Amino acid sequence: MTAIPSESESLPLFRQVMLLVSLSVSTLIYGMALTMANVLLPQIQGSLSATQDQIAWVVTFHLVAVAVATPLSGWVAGLIGRKRFLTGTIVCFVISTVLCGASDSLTELVVWRIAQGLFGAPLMPLVQAIILDVYPRRNHALVTMLWGLVAVSGPFTGAIFGGYVGELIDWRWAFYLVTPIGILAWTGCQIFLTEGWRGRTEHMDWTGFLSLIIAIGTFQLMLDRGLRLDWFESTEIIIEAVVAALAFYIFLVHSLTAQRPFLNLRILRNRNFSLGLIFAFIFGALYLTPMVLYPTLLQDLRDFPESVIGVLLSARAVGNWFSFLVVVQLTHFSTRLTITMGFLCQLLGGLWMASLDMNLTLWDVIWTNAIQGFGTGIIYVPMTIIAFSALSSRDFAEGSAMFHLLRNMGSAIFISVSVTLVVTSGNASYAGLTEFASTFSELLRNPGLVGAWSIENPGGLLGLSGEMQRQAAMIGYINAFHLFNILACAVIPLVLLVQTGGETGVRR
Repeated sequence: MTAIPSESESLPLFRQVMLLVSLSVSTLIYGMALTMANVLLPQIQGSLSATQDQIAWVVTFHLVAVAVATPLSGWVAGLIGRKRFLTGTIVCFVISTVLCGASDSLTELVVWRIAQGLFGAPLMPLVQAIILDVYPRRNHALVTMLWGLVAVSGPFTGAIFGGYVGELIDWRWAFYLVTPIGILAWTGCQIFLTEGWRGRTEHMDWTGFLSLIIAIGTFQLMLDRGLRLDWFESTEIIIEAVVAALAFYIFLVHSLTAQRPFLNLRILRNRNFSLGLIFAFIFGALYLTPMVLYPTLLQDLRDFPESVIGVLLSARAVGNWFSFLVVVQLTHFSTRLTITMGFLCQLLGGLWMASLDMNLTLWDVIWTNAIQGFGTGIIYVPMTIIAFSALSSRDFAEGSAMFHLLRNMGSAIFISVSVTLVVTSGNASYAGLTEFASTFSELLRNPGLVGAWSIENPGGLLGLSGEMQRQAAMIGYINAFHLFNILACAVIPLVLLVQTGGETGVRR
């Protein structure tokens, strides 16, 4: 968004403080809704009779909606004005959140999660732009830091809040109880935020935008439905693949030939920006995947209650907070070293996760989440600096849209791939383990060794089958964690390609 003269000098101090509180709370509910749903996935799965690959749709389609809606934020704000857009977005976000809780089927829940993503996507960039516009430049560092602390608290609060409410009442009430916080945010913005930006709408390339969202939507649908429909043995999957490829081709050709495309792909010729997009995509992939895999692992295989899972996952936010203490100093010293350290933290936590077994402890979950949260915090700042260091200011809008689009798409795609790997490798491992459950096995013929897993009676066979399913599922999760590590390791050599020096503004 293009900056306009600040109105901060005309606002009393009380109004400035209350506006900052209201804006911060509006972004708090977005972060809460994201992690709250992750913690509640096992309970939602049971309530709606969904399989493990199906329940991942609750997260992946939400992320896709966020990805496609984020670039539209500036255009809509210029069309109807920032106050009307922000307050309307909060209302629609709260309504869609309540409808998520009222859903009686998986399809209904996914639809309302998509709506939640569409209306939640503008909150972060819109609030950030309003803060930079309303407050004087001399206060930007302070107000941005205060707002950032609340924004980062959203995932932390959502994990704990969702876990406790889900355990004490029901998963639906975790969504319902976001409503009072949303009403508080709407009231504050309605009272303390003034109108602005209306009439500043620029040209909108609908051909580029619609072809992009069709390509992204059908590709994600193919990933999420592929496992259930046996991939390209299914006509539906073939159709989705063809539509995605055709839509992406139209988007690509149109973007390279149009005078004012939705996204200016010519800026990809900037090496640092292209590398920054790769870092953003992989950052997105590594950021949310453990938060989707851990809840089902901990509840299905270890019977942890939702309240405990929420507290364990909140360790990621604690690690993120600690990163704030050092990220500025580290980035000032060396941008490349800082981003490398961040991905190494992800790799360190991932290697430990890949070494887990059925006897994993609370500490295993806490410290792996904390170290990865710390890594997330120290990746984001240098990653952003690298991406925009050599980019012209006139290209910031398109660059920011691509940056956030790929970050969210990285999360959605890698979650789908990881869940597919968990299910397929778990099934393959179970098939392999069943080969040992026969009357020819010396171990199973020894009553002193098999205990309750006797193959001589139905109860023993059922118990043995259940244990093999648990062990096979654990192998599936471990394979997904290995894939996580491969991605975290593969990105590190790319840091060496980052251009450094005075022209780019990137420190070695």
